[in-house]
Amino acid sequence: MKTLIAATGALIDAIGTEGFAQALSDALTGIVPIDYTVVFGYLGAARPMDLFDDFPRGKRKIFVEDYQEGPYLLDPFYLACGNQVVPGLYRIKDLAPDRFFQGEYFRSYYARTGLAEEIGYFIEMPDNAIIVVSLMRAQKAFSAKEFRQLGEFWPVVQAACQRQWGHLATQFGADANDPSGESMHHSVELAFTNFGEGVLTPRERQVVEYTLKGHSADAVGRILAISPGTVRIHRRNVYSKLQIRSQGELFSKFIDTLVSGGNPQKAGQIF
Repeated sequence: MKTLIAATGALIDAIGTEGFAQALSDALTGIVPIDYTVVFGYLGAARPMDLFDDFPRGKRKIFVEDYQEGPYLLDPFYLACGNQVVPGLYRIKDLAPDRFFQGEYFRSYYARTGLAEEIGYFIEMPDNAIIVVSLMRAQKAFSAKEFRQLGEFWPVVQAACQRQWGHLATQFGADANDPSGESMHHSVELAFTNFGEGVLTPRERQVVEYTLKGHSADAVGRILAISPGTVRIHRRNVYSKLQIRSQGELFSKFIDTLVSGGNPQKAGQIF
């Protein structure tokens, strides 16, 4: 208890300084063991801002640089921001679609992180910005007791982060022309609309979107009000039109589209 009180005092003392994020990570690690901490700022359609991370150089490329190139659009944490999730602490599995851990975002990108589990504090900021403080474990998931202990620290995390990053929205500048939740949804929708433009039908692009996000055929069918069999037919048609054979290739093509800004001549895989 004394250690936590001391860490909390150090965190409060660090507000407004460059050492704040490290003090936050230290305080949280004092509650339960944590392998990595990363703080991302989100605002509407803007590319996520890396406010802090403690990854070694090799892992930072996967967790931050590759993530910012486009995979974040399929990240359950990013999507939860657009869905206006209630502020608080969440496990990624509680926000993910039903087939997330069998989907291509997980297999082609997320599995490369080597994480056993990721949990995150979602903190609302002024002007619709959102801070997500992600806590990561490489070997084992957070126990129910550990999750509860971190949850009890939520009021401190929320208040301290709101004081530290209260002007986050202004840091995005021209990258966030519309900081509304609708803009975030629009950016995701636009990415999938541009994908396969002139080749895929609107319905096929919808099937691609929900499939890549990690929804099963049954779940996609419920969302689009069609049968699971029809979903599978659309998937086969997509594969045929794009001349691919797997969801892995589908994921790669989607990322290529993001990286190239929709111009297939500039497309190049980041993986």
